[in-house]
Amino acid sequence: MKLLSRHIEKDGSGQVSMIPEEAEDMWHAYNLIAPGDRLRATAIRKVKNETATGSSSSERVRTTLTLEVRKVHYDVSACMLRVEGRNVEENPFVKMGAHHTLDMELNRKFTLAKHEWDSVALDRVSEACDATARAELGAVVMQEGLAHVCLVTASMTLVRSRIDVGIARKRKGSAAQHDKAVQRFYDSIIDSILRHFKFDVVKCILVASPGFIRDQFLEYMFAKAVKTDNKMLLENRAKFVSCHASSGHMQSLREVLANPAVTARLANTKAAGEVAALEAFFNMLKTDPDRAYYGYRHVLHANELNAIDTLLLSDVLFRSHKLEERRKYVALVDSVKANAGTVRIFSSLHPSGEQLGQLSGIAAILRFPVPEPEGLLDDDNEPAVEDDGGEDSQGEAQDAEEEGLEEGAAGLSIHDDDDDEE
Repeated sequence: MKLLSRHIEKDGSGQVSMIPEEAEDMWHAYNLIAPGDRLRATAIRKVKNETATGSSSSERVRTTLTLEVRKVHYDVSACMLRVEGRNVEENPFVKMGAHHTLDMELNRKFTLAKHEWDSVALDRVSEACDATARAELGAVVMQEGLAHVCLVTASMTLVRSRIDVGIARKRKGSAAQHDKAVQRFYDSIIDSILRHFKFDVVKCILVASPGFIRDQFLEYMFAKAVKTDNKMLLENRAKFVSCHASSGHMQSLREVLANPAVTARLANTKAAGEVAALEAFFNMLKTDPDRAYYGYRHVLHANELNAIDTLLLSDVLFRSHKLEERRKYVALVDSVKANAGTVRIFSSLHPSGEQLGQLSGIAAILRFPVPEPEGLLDDDNEPAVEDDGGEDSQGEAQDAEEEGLEEGAAGLSIHDDDDDEE
């Protein structure tokens, strides 16, 4: 998603203009647009013209409409977004108050105005518009004296740094100049990796080269990390994957990603963090039930005791047509973050999000055991949120008995790798 402008007032009202550039951006837009918002975008309208003689003709014209949103529909299979609403601005082709449907299109600007931009909506905008936040795969393609440090998203490759260092040849009886140049080359790559890769986002880093250059670089990098006590590199050592490339130029990255062995190693990393968090919740539920809560009332009680370490939420909860319903979950997210907790918002299109939806769409892993309070109403069997705005609604909660939870935990599989495409 490309961010064109962002104007948010102190009271939280304002508007944001964006251009969706890929199919995934439609999913972000679906989670941003809510009933009551005002959406301004181009639309094609069929206009009938009648002449003085009584004959009529029709033509299709493109015009810009501003709708007060009533309903939002999302087609999962086609990644299409359709918005229904009422026209609220004068237009030569559409009357004030007339109902109209906007079909959102890729590479077409739209402006979304809200009475209140809460923290969850603003985080969604930042996530959608920050390519580095979505890039879960890093790559270093190198050869002697040349390296490209890249971030790979689902649809593009971003070259963050190009490193070109002259390497002196080894001379007979002396290789000091060559070794110094190689060390300077390796140090530049390490600095670029630390500067451009967000290790809390990037799940895997490919290091590719011809010959043994990649192995020599990795050996040097981790030896230096031990000497300098660089915890960032040492803690993320398992994310580095060594693989072959024909050269250090960008064209070689394509063959690296097409390698079946690399593809298998990178499988399904996109939601690996969420799946791992849900797996940890189920394991905690079996081994220490007083540290695993689900259902809004129970989770809220744990938050009041500042006990939440990780909060798990389905994105369905934030698509509620009731403003107060959305606000209470936003307030919970803000409170957990203020108390140094981790918040993970699951996509309802992913199996882990579907499974969380069966637990009312909200769960938490606690820092310390909290006995279940007596007299607290059990809301876990109630629907998490009413979500009739799209065809992908996953917020229907089911009875979550212990046997069902154990079966759900057993059915999870964690993949540590990614399947991003160049």
